[in-house]
Amino acid sequence: MSKTPAIGKKAPNFNLPATGDKKLALKDFKGQKLVIYFYPKDATPGCTTEGQDFRDTFKKFKNANCAILGVSRDPMKSHERFKEKQSFPFDLLSDEEEVMCQAYDVIKLKKMYGKEYMGIERSTFLIDEDGKLQNEWRKVRVKGHVEEVLAAVKAL
Repeated sequence: MSKTPAIGKKAPNFNLPATGDKKLALKDFKGQKLVIYFYPKDATPGCTTEGQDFRDTFKKFKNANCAILGVSRDPMKSHERFKEKQSFPFDLLSDEEEVMCQAYDVIKLKKMYGKEYMGIERSTFLIDEDGKLQNEWRKVRVKGHVEEVLAAVKAL
């Protein structure tokens, strides 16, 4: 059973392949705030909208000294296409082995068309400049979500 990360404690570390042929770890973001959003699948309607909302407010996050990372289980090739097609100014991490998904406890039993399966529950995490988890949003509804996250970033 995975343990849910605790608010006010060190955020779970990660070290994963990212778009642009990079490998990114939590320590790479020391000294700035970090929003990590987990989403189910590249190029699906809700995930595209959520990514576009982060893209469209990216400058405001940047002005608040905050980086953004999107994470799903999709392979790098899919991420590169998705990022390019949507002109995302932030990186996407590929977590095909679900290591980071497990660390942040976002793999949940889901139902679609009467079938049950394990998948990513749309979730967002806000980490402060010292690598501590400051806020989390689970079972995210896309509409209005990015504005809420931005307000929390600015309040830090």
